Formats: sequence, C-alpha cells, structure tokens
Amino acid sequence: MKKILLPVLAVMGLAPLVWAHAFVDHAEPGVGSKTSVPPHLIKIWFTERLEPSLSKIQVFDHAGTEIDKRDTKADPNNGQLLIVSLPELRPGKYKIVWRVVSVDTHTTNGSFEFELTQ
Repeated sequence: MKKILLPVLAVMGLAPLVWAHAFVDHAEPGVGSKTSVPPHLIKIWFTERLEPSLSKIQVFDHAGTEIDKRDTKADPNNGQLLIVSLPELRPGKYKIVWRVVSVDTHTTNGSFEFELTQ
C-alpha cells in the first residue's frame, strides 16, 4: 500500500505547481476562428495574472511579417487580460504568437491563428 500511496501523494503535491503557469483561457478573435469583421485589437485572457512588462503578443500576416502596433499592454482592470492593437487588416490568415510571464515568474508561450474573411 505504501508503494502506491507515496507516488500518488507526490503527484498531488506537484499539481499546484503545474497550474501556476499562465495559459490561454480564451481570446478575441477566438482561437482558430473565422470572422468577417476586422478586429482592431487582439485580446487574450490568461488563467493567471501577468507581469505586463515581461509579456507580449505579436501578430503576423501570411507572409510572416509582424503587423501589430507593438503596443502590448495589460488591461488595468484585469491582470489576466493582455491586449495589442492592430492596423486595418485585409482578408487573410493571421498568426498570433504570445509569450507571458505570470506574477509567480513562470514563463509560457504559444500561438494560434484566426482568419479574416471577406
């Protein structure tokens, strides 16, 4: 019984550490979405509060050119929301790349796409 119980307790003890990282909760435009309304902002809500000065969102067009306004900021009323501004977009596929540091200093990153239709 002890041989089984010790590994289970060890995993349970590490579980809170795994959840201490900030991951995407949801985004506007949505992950993998198609929209006919050009967004002026990319908004990403994370599962943890962020360190805004160490976190960023980048947006790339189909050619791999960064097209965001490079003004990533946290929402002043929600420490889990990161925002970046966009210029006027043309129809096409766009890739959002994010890298964030949560207030507990864990770094996570990822990407997703959305498509602007005509």
